[in-house]
Amino acid sequence: MKKSPPVVDVQWLAQHLNKPGSDGSNLVVIDTRFSLAEPNLGRSQYQAGHIPGAYYLDLNQDLSSAVQAHGGRHPLPDWAQFTQKINQLGIQSEPPTQVVIYDDSRFAFAARLWWMLRYLGHEQVAILNGGIKAWEAAELPLSTEIPAPQAGEFKPNPQPNWIVDIEALRQRKDSPGVVVIDSRAPERYRGEVEPIDPIAGSIPGATNSFWKQSTTEHSYLKSTDQLCGQWADIDPENEVIVYCGSGVTACVNLFSLVIAGHPMHKLYPGGWSDWCSYLR
Repeated sequence: MKKSPPVVDVQWLAQHLNKPGSDGSNLVVIDTRFSLAEPNLGRSQYQAGHIPGAYYLDLNQDLSSAVQAHGGRHPLPDWAQFTQKINQLGIQSEPPTQVVIYDDSRFAFAARLWWMLRYLGHEQVAILNGGIKAWEAAELPLSTEIPAPQAGEFKPNPQPNWIVDIEALRQRKDSPGVVVIDSRAPERYRGEVEPIDPIAGSIPGATNSFWKQSTTEHSYLKSTDQLCGQWADIDPENEVIVYCGSGVTACVNLFSLVIAGHPMHKLYPGGWSDWCSYLR
């Protein structure tokens, strides 16, 4: 199967569903709908109707590990356990499975899984432009059938230099050529409100670029030219570290930076929820 661009539209996905590539590669679709306010909502929505053949991965149960005193609200998962889950979706390293991920939250949860798969060395992964709502708007079919587990052969190749922990961030953030980007809403960045974490504020020296700026209200990615303009002040040669509240929506900024021609910059997965856990 010819490698897709990092973002695909519903017409592309509809054309490629259930059609193996000439090299024996397959296509796996993953639903990542989730609500921070209602953690069971995404799974319920998936069960009520999803893109045919799509699997479901849950932010809390599948894309994160258990919350500890430090490490943030959505610590990255145990990679061995996550790899086991990926294998059960039939994802292969060779020939590489084409993975398409969708949500209904302007890439918030889809980008987290996109980043995780890229971190593990899987490059053939894309996000569905417009998400599930675009699929429904095109009057394409939905299914309530839960696909059976498959036997994949995914061989992880982690990129540990893509991750920054709090100690490294403390040491690096004020160095020349280092840019720290806070992906949260401007009012949270400024410390005016804090709806989730116990302390308001932001990491000293960080700049702000709200993660929703990369998409439209209807979950479509903005044009490459628009994204290049959005990130024009960021030198790709700098060491860029991106964070949010808990390492989820920061991945939308990392995704849009890649679309704008940047290399994969670094993620501080713990985010503000980890940083402020040391301030109490």
